[in-house]
Parts: sequence; structure tokens; C-alpha cells
Amino acid sequence: QVQLVESGGGLVQPGGSLRLSCAASGSGVSFYVMGWYRQAPGKQRELVASITRNDRINAADSVKGRFTISRDSAKNTIYLQMSSLKSEDTAVYYCYADLGLIGPRSWGQGTQVTVSS
Repeated sequence: QVQLVESGGGLVQPGGSLRLSCAASGSGVSFYVMGWYRQAPGKQRELVASITRNDRINAADSVKGRFTISRDSAKNTIYLQMSSLKSEDTAVYYCYADLGLIGPRSWGQGTQVTVSS
């Protein structure tokens, strides 16, 4: 298990953009999958997007065409570029990393994204 630190959340108007970052602690971190979940108050946590060590990308239908996930393996960091934000994107966004095919899984502490006029 490694430490994950998210940053980049905040308040943005509908139609605006934000870029989230998630940095893994230590050096030489090797992961199979990293990605982002989000959870709005009173709702289930849902997968937003993920990227594998072989650069396979998966994204939820609700964010396709608006959100882009990427990684910088040298910096042990992944990013989530969010554009055309909607009020329904408001949630706490959590970074995760799977260090093996089965596990373990590490979680970040979460960063708040609020989309409101």
C-alpha cells in the first residue's frame, strides 16, 4: 500500500474546467491500474476513469468526451482533466491505485469538486 495525495479540486461554474492530480508517494512505484472514483452526498461511489500500466483507458459514459485521464509514470502521478463541468459532477473525487492484479488497493483522501453558479 502506498500513500496517494490528490490536489486540484475547488469551486467552478458550470461549463468550466478543473485538473485533478494524484501523486503516489515513494520512488519506483509500479501499479497495474490507477484511476478516479467520485461520490456525491447520498449517492454510491462510482468509477469515473482508470488507466492501466499498459495505457488502457476506461471512462464512465457520463464523462466521456469531457474528462481525460493521463499519467506521468516518472512522477508516479495521474491526472484528470475535466471540462464542460456540470452540476451533477459535484462530488468528492478519490484517487486509487491497484498495485497488483488482485491488490492491494490504495486510496487517496479525496478532493472536493463543486460545480455551481
